[in-house]
Amino acid sequence: MPSVKEIMDSMEYGPAPEDAGAVRAWLADRPSFGHFINGAFTAPGATFDSRDPWTGELLAQVSQGTEADVAAAVAAARAAQPGWAALDGHARARFLYAIARTVQKRERFLSVLESLDNGKPIRESRDIDVPLVARHFYHHAGWAELLASEMPGFAPLGVCGQIIPWNFPLLMLAWKIAPALAAGNTVVLKPAEYTPLSALAFAQICAEVGLPPGVVNIVTGDGATGAALVAAEVDKIAFTGSTEVGRQIAAATAGTSKRLTLELGGKSPFVVLEDADLDAAVEGVVDSIWFNQGQVCCAGSRILVAEAVADAFEARLAARMAGLRVGPPLDKSTDVGAIVDPVQKARILSICADAVAGGAELVGGAALDCCAIAPGYLRRVAPANPGWQQEIFGPIATLTTFRTPDEAVELANTTRYGLAASVWSESATNATDLAAQLKAGVVWVNCANIFDAAAPFGGVRESGFGREGGRAGMLDYLREPTPTAQAAKPEKLPAPAAAVAPDAIDRTAKLYIGGAQKRPDGGASYAAEGLLVPAGNRKDIRNAVEAAHKAGKWAAMGAHARAQVLYYLAENLSARRDQFAALTSAAEADAAIRRCFFYAGFADKFDGATVQTKPGHLTMVLPEPHGVMGLIAPAEAPLLGFLSLVLPAIAMGNAVVTVPAQARPRAALELYQVLDTSDVPGGVVNIVTGGARDLAMTLAAHDDVAALWLAGAGQDLQVQAGAAAAGNLKPVWAVPDCDWLGTGGAGRDYLRHATRLKTVWLPYGALPAGTGGAAY
Repeated sequence: MPSVKEIMDSMEYGPAPEDAGAVRAWLADRPSFGHFINGAFTAPGATFDSRDPWTGELLAQVSQGTEADVAAAVAAARAAQPGWAALDGHARARFLYAIARTVQKRERFLSVLESLDNGKPIRESRDIDVPLVARHFYHHAGWAELLASEMPGFAPLGVCGQIIPWNFPLLMLAWKIAPALAAGNTVVLKPAEYTPLSALAFAQICAEVGLPPGVVNIVTGDGATGAALVAAEVDKIAFTGSTEVGRQIAAATAGTSKRLTLELGGKSPFVVLEDADLDAAVEGVVDSIWFNQGQVCCAGSRILVAEAVADAFEARLAARMAGLRVGPPLDKSTDVGAIVDPVQKARILSICADAVAGGAELVGGAALDCCAIAPGYLRRVAPANPGWQQEIFGPIATLTTFRTPDEAVELANTTRYGLAASVWSESATNATDLAAQLKAGVVWVNCANIFDAAAPFGGVRESGFGREGGRAGMLDYLREPTPTAQAAKPEKLPAPAAAVAPDAIDRTAKLYIGGAQKRPDGGASYAAEGLLVPAGNRKDIRNAVEAAHKAGKWAAMGAHARAQVLYYLAENLSARRDQFAALTSAAEADAAIRRCFFYAGFADKFDGATVQTKPGHLTMVLPEPHGVMGLIAPAEAPLLGFLSLVLPAIAMGNAVVTVPAQARPRAALELYQVLDTSDVPGGVVNIVTGGARDLAMTLAAHDDVAALWLAGAGQDLQVQAGAAAAGNLKPVWAVPDCDWLGTGGAGRDYLRHATRLKTVWLPYGALPAGTGGAAY
């Protein structure tokens, strides 16, 4: 018999299976499931199998949702929504609290069911997933209670369609349903076809707590069911899944009134600096990529290690990997469980084979006889290797070295994704310096894969847009207050001057690109307001985007410095007030000056927040500029409408390429002198005149434009531009029609759309007992 010391060295301990009797009895009573619509389960229709991924055992038969099923669920949600929204916040909070308490009471049952259906180790579903589910409903019960006082004037969107993946079935459900209900919406949720059972168990909880019929509806099925939900008459789609499907959804919803949140794929960097605690970093890898079979979109699957410590780190990593136990998910001794389905296992192995063929070396990563893969990592992986570029979504990481922190940042950002990142260093200065430079929606410092209901989560670039969790997540389920119109109304604009005699042309206008007037790349022009106006083209947009990217120092100046420039802009615009009044109107010129002051005031006051999450963690939510934005200005109020888009965007640190009103561009073009004399750096504001439709489409398709605003655009242009923008997954905001001379064009909503959030987790002090250190 081995001694205690030998056991502790080898970690060779016996099995500790979790009893699944209660779950199997529940399943035995329900061999096949219908949908949950209008507060009750329907009779099963055509079904598909739900199986235990470890054993292949049939767990249940689940109905394949049809368009008719989706329509019935949406109709039930639509009928229930006015009554649900009419409840005061306290009443909705009590329902959310009841759900949270019931989840807590059923923690063991839900954990076992989740591990049976998904294949993840029971200790992950028991210790992490299900407690976080309860946390989300508790947190959002609080938002329901406080909504009227904390977000006055905001209203629910209506009916929300929600589609979740198979890696965190119950947790993703909570992320989406809890804020939707707190805001007064009703929902139709489609779980992944691989893992529908915990969602159906949740539906039963909703019925048991007396949630009004139709408030929560669950329709099971495959991708066709999800496509039917996207096409249905819902007011929002919230999707978590692959980037490819996210593009399709973005294109399908373009130009509609549907709000969209996309949380998509990731290839997150895990950066280990030379001064890192290597043992802690190794544990971070284990927690981030291996304990969850790598089936996490934000897993730190690209390990980047400082060359000076790479050998020591890899030796520790290999030793730790060799001690991990791959086994049955319901065994409490299991570290690595099953891959969710043989199809996914085959995909992982295929990517690994392609990576090895591309020159990488696979350490570990053996395919087992069951639906599982042993932990492993790919060495010597170049950025062009398939293992580096593709989201493997399995227990296989890549390992690459770097020499300097700048090289680490460059390698980390060499990806189309931007969901999360992890930085390891004993120097807070070094770690936070890298965190600021990494293009990701979430950055963990000396930790990995920590989540909390109070902390926004979501990505940038091809990892999607929108946030789930915290105040930002609530705002994505609410409609902004409608501005109250003031007495002053914009003047009716004259029809575009299609023909002007040559002798009536006052002068030939130029584009404004990179801080200088430029002749257009092509020779086309049109007559408007006594000017021969350049008709900008694709090359002009390209030149303007390049100039905007060179204006990176604008964001680095800091909010106070940007505010000073905007105040100076207001001063210089005031000095030329009469000139611009003659081009527009006295009311519009005065309103434009006020708008400069308004956004100058907000430049250093649109703050981030430190949110209350887990003990021992400083969790900061920081608004960051998109980078380069494309703006299509409205035809109304040619000066004020133009500035109402440009000012909030540049106040937040963006550079812009703006297309002014085609029929009345003169006021915008005359601003170049004001910009030049107000210390606005060249390239921060670029003005390209011409046809709004063609230029909007070029901006939408441009990979180096990070966000697009369309003001005054018709639905057909919104559809076409939105579909073009889906290719690179940039957010497109159809700016609401408003009274530009009134309160329209001035508000936090513009600033929110001009920024994206980065959530930074920074552990501090000695963590309290039981909170863990490296992850979760």
